[in-house]
Amino acid sequence: MKTPAGHECPHFYGDYFRGRNVEECRLLKAQNQPWSRDLCATCPVPAIARANSCQNMKLNAHVSRPLAAFFQRRVQIRAYCEKSKKDVAEPQVGCGECHALPFKFEIKE
Repeated sequence: MKTPAGHECPHFYGDYFRGRNVEECRLLKAQNQPWSRDLCATCPVPAIARANSCQNMKLNAHVSRPLAAFFQRRVQIRAYCEKSKKDVAEPQVGCGECHALPFKFEIKE
């Protein structure tokens, strides 16, 4: 579903049927984190979902305010691969073990 920022996100839920206006981030709700519409503008989850669709990677999110009190709140993401049983350093790329490349390019002269 499209977020208020206009990105497609698998964890955002909006119910607008017959005048309802219910919106929530189910990823943050599952971890008892506060959500507001402004978090969607800087959230990295839609970009991660576009780049990597691995079913074994689980995302953990928390809301934090970086450095000082005058910066806006942001969603911080940590990824964990359940197949390789390790933390994922770059969620956009993945762990590197779940989805190997199907072939190698070789140039022979």
